[in-house]
Amino acid sequence: MMDIYEILKKLPHRYPILMVDRVLHIEAGKDIKALKNVSANEPYFTGHFPSRPVMPGVLMVEALAQAAGLLSFATFGVQQDENSVFYFAGIDGARFKRPVQPGDQLILDVTLDRAKAGIFKFTGRASVDGELAVEAGLMCTMRRVVP
Repeated sequence: MMDIYEILKKLPHRYPILMVDRVLHIEAGKDIKALKNVSANEPYFTGHFPSRPVMPGVLMVEALAQAAGLLSFATFGVQQDENSVFYFAGIDGARFKRPVQPGDQLILDVTLDRAKAGIFKFTGRASVDGELAVEAGLMCTMRRVVP
């Protein structure tokens, strides 16, 4: 549905913080399914943890937020530009259910729950091989910035 080149046009993130490799499905105003291939070459694995690499939970939540950003852009027909930023406004009820390690493919499922006055609320769930890894409520907003 959306390859890495399309994602790079929409999100401002770049390696090593870009956490969405492909969008598998997107329905504007409803939901998105995307994936993050977890590679042994990710820079955070050298310190988290050297003897048993585990993807940090905050980066799994960041991956969900980036997928939520792509869903927001599709829903409202806006394009990210140098004068706007999509920010996290809140994270609720984050729960980590299983470790994510090199070689895993993290499937990101995000549903838009509500959008009002520039604030977006989402439910995000990420899984590996059908097994839930993380779930969280996300709140995001897009703001114009003055250079």
